[in-house]
Formats: sequence, structure tokens, C-alpha cells
Amino acid sequence: MKIQQFLDHHGMSRNPFAEEDAQTDPVFKEHCIESTYHPTWDKVYGDPGEPSSSIVFGEKGSGKTAMRLQLARHLEQYSKQNPARRLMVIHYDDFNPFLDRFRDRQSSRNRRPDRVLAQWKLWDHMDAILSLGVTGLVDRILESKQPTTSVHCDVEQSSIDRLDRHQARDLLLLAACYDQSTSETFKGRWHRLRRRLKFNPLMAHWQLALGINWLVVSMIIIIAFFANGAGSWLSPLWLYLGLSLAGFIPWLRKLWRTFWLSRGILHRMRVGLRETNSLRQILSHFTAAEISSQPLPNKDSTDDRYELLLKFQGILQTIGYPGIIVLVDRVDEPHLINGSAELMKALLWPMLDNKFLKHPGLGLKLMLPMELTRFIEREERDFYQRARLDKQNMIPSFEWTGEALYDLATARVRACAAAGVQPKLRDMFDTSLSEARLIETFRQLRVPRRLFKFLYRLLVSHCNAHTDETPSWQISTSLYESTLAVSLKEQDAFDRGVGAG
Repeated sequence: MKIQQFLDHHGMSRNPFAEEDAQTDPVFKEHCIESTYHPTWDKVYGDPGEPSSSIVFGEKGSGKTAMRLQLARHLEQYSKQNPARRLMVIHYDDFNPFLDRFRDRQSSRNRRPDRVLAQWKLWDHMDAILSLGVTGLVDRILESKQPTTSVHCDVEQSSIDRLDRHQARDLLLLAACYDQSTSETFKGRWHRLRRRLKFNPLMAHWQLALGINWLVVSMIIIIAFFANGAGSWLSPLWLYLGLSLAGFIPWLRKLWRTFWLSRGILHRMRVGLRETNSLRQILSHFTAAEISSQPLPNKDSTDDRYELLLKFQGILQTIGYPGIIVLVDRVDEPHLINGSAELMKALLWPMLDNKFLKHPGLGLKLMLPMELTRFIEREERDFYQRARLDKQNMIPSFEWTGEALYDLATARVRACAAAGVQPKLRDMFDTSLSEARLIETFRQLRVPRRLFKFLYRLLVSHCNAHTDETPSWQISTSLYESTLAVSLKEQDAFDRGVGAG
């Protein structure tokens, strides 16, 4: 007996339980994302008009990634409905590029994962978030064919013309430090952005122009002396040749200053993609007055990062994005962490800072593994004073009741309904299997992923037990209980760390 044959009988056009990962689940993305919510949804989502932070702790398979995708979809809809109060959404869920670059900056004896992450600080998170945001914004301004998918924002080209020269300078400085695109050369992309912003760097090159003019005038004078037979006056000749090059001293001073500034940025901004010489060349397009008093990521502190974040927010405000939402997820997946709770703690604890989490106009939605809660319980007073978790809309356990899981499964069944049909989850099971028993067993499975695995396995086992000629349209109680026993055994093994779940 084929599974689709069973589904067709119950009025379903496709299997509602075939997918386990929200990122690749068409049933969730096409239907449930708009209408099916966890009971804590309102607390996590908050009021988009006033971006706020939320921290969710949940076990694997509980739906943290699904909630992140739901948040992104609903925030996108909010931005469309409120064009004057749109939100830039940043998906901070792929840590591997940042951790790899960070690790490459460490000495060979400090490249063990625990030693690497012991050096990770809050400003590294801020640099990573700014890198994602700035790269996404520059992609939209330059109308890149393949803009980064880590950022969602739609930028009208007319809004870019509202940026004044100071904001254009700020954006160019941010792009110099944080634009991580590899779709074209760094310098070529930066100059395209400069031309789009109509930022003229002519005054920044007066030192070089002075040196060239000084050299030309000096050589004309020397040649004139020789032409008039007065070359003996220029003895020793090397002294006058040296004086003719003296006009380049201001340019050499600027070269030296921008070189060390570039070195400082590359040394302190440990998650970026830059080379000293290319960054020095870009910084040379700013005058000393334009760059001397500006914050740059060249110190081991968060102060300059907060100022850079404020500048970035000011630019976004001008183009119609007064708020930023950062969605943090999949912190257990980087290969440097490899599921280790201790290493996840080392990566995330710097981010649990009340000043950062409550930064005006910024909301962080952290979807964190359940294993981290035991570390929070062991923390001392200093941690709680710094993090102020009581103010962060914290969900200590992303739990599902049996009733909530039953409603979720029912919603997925209805989402897969064929035209003109209203299928019911209850109709798939023998009448001897009560709804109360279904809810009780769903409660034992705890999370959606295990529930979907169980129901998919149940459908396969049922169809394998019958032929096409003698189909059975209801799953028996005995098969249900035996399949449940296998699933609970696997769940227990997973909980003990010896199974795949």
C-alpha cells in the first residue's frame, strides 16, 4: 500500500510529516508560518514598533528555527505595512565564517576551540553583526544581482540621495571596515559605492598634489640653471635633488598614518576580511579632518563599536529603517563548537550584556539550546547584574503541551488538504484510540520534530503492513503503541547522548 494512496483517501495532497527541519519544510513555509504559533509567540515577537530583545531556551527539535523564520516573515510583513517604520532583519545564524577568521588571527598555541573562544568578546559579536548589516545594505544600494540572504531590507534608490555628506562618509567608513562581500574586488566595490553616494575625495589628495607640483617646479628650476650655464651653483647636486622631493613629506606622513591606522583596525577587528594595503588605500581617500575624530574598530573595547552602531542606525533611519532586529540561532552548529555546551557558553555569554540587549532601536531574538540553562543557574551575582535576564523577555523552557502538539499536527494535516476537503488527524486512527490517548502520547514526545518523525514512521509502517488490493484506512492501536515504544526508546537514547534522536 502506498503512502500517497492512504493520504488521498483522507483528503491530503501530500505528506504533512515528511520534513523535520523548518528551513526545508514546504508545509511550514507555505502555510503554517502564517497561522500556527507556539503559545509564547506574543512575548517573543513583542511590538515591532519598539524593537526589544527576547531569549528563548529550547531543546533540539522544539521549533526554535521555525520561530526564527516566523519572526522574519512577520517582521517583513510589518515593514511592508509600515513603510516609514521599517525594520532591517539580520540573520545571525552562521557563525562559521566569523569563527574561522577569528581563529586564524590567534597564535598557533591558542587555536584549540576552548582557547579560541576564551578570547571572544562582545565587540567581536558587534563586529560580526555590523559586517552582516553593512554588507546587506551595500548590496541593496549597489543593486547586486545576488544580495546576501542574511539581511532583509528593501532600499529605494531615491532614499539614498537623502544622505548628507557626513552620512555618506560614515557609510563609506563602515563599508571600508565591515563590507564582507566577495562578489567583486574590495576596492572596486568601494569606489562604486563612493560614486553612488556622490562623495568627492579630491581634497583628500592635496598632499600628493603638493608633492608632484613641488617636484615639477623644482625640476624646472634645476633644468633652467643648467640651461643658463649656472649648473655649478647647484653643487652638491644631490642636496637640491633631495629638496625637490621634500614636497612629498606631507604625503609620506599621511601614508604612514593610514598604514598604522589600517594595521590597528585589522588587528582589533578580528572577524573581518581585509588586507592592510587595500584598506590603507581606501582610508587615504578621506581627509585628516574627516577621519581623525571618527570612531573606528581599532581598539579592544565596545565604546567605538557602540558609536559605529549608532552611525549605522542613523543611516538606516534616514532611508526609512529606524529599527534593527537580529535573529540569533543555530549556535550549536559551528564546527568549532560541535554541540559542546561549554563552548556555546563561551561564545554566547559575552552577548548577554544588558547595555547591548537594551540598545535603543536594536532588538536581539536569541534562540538558544536548552543545555545552557544549567550554566545560568550556576552563575553568580555579577553575571545577573550585567545580563539583567529579568528584563530580557526570557523564555526559560520552550515547552509544548500534548494539546499544543495535537493542534500543531492538526494544522499541518489541514495545510495539506486537497481542494474542497477538510481532513482530520483523528480520522487516520482506529476508533479505539481515543483523542485523550493521542494527546498523552504526543506529550511524551515533547517536541515537534520527534512528533513528526513518529507520525511519519507510523504512516510508513502502516502502509507497509497492507497491500494495494486490501488497503486499510485506519492505523490500528497495536501498531500505534508498538511504533510509539520504538520512538520513545530512541528518544531516551538521544537524551542520554548515545542516539541520533
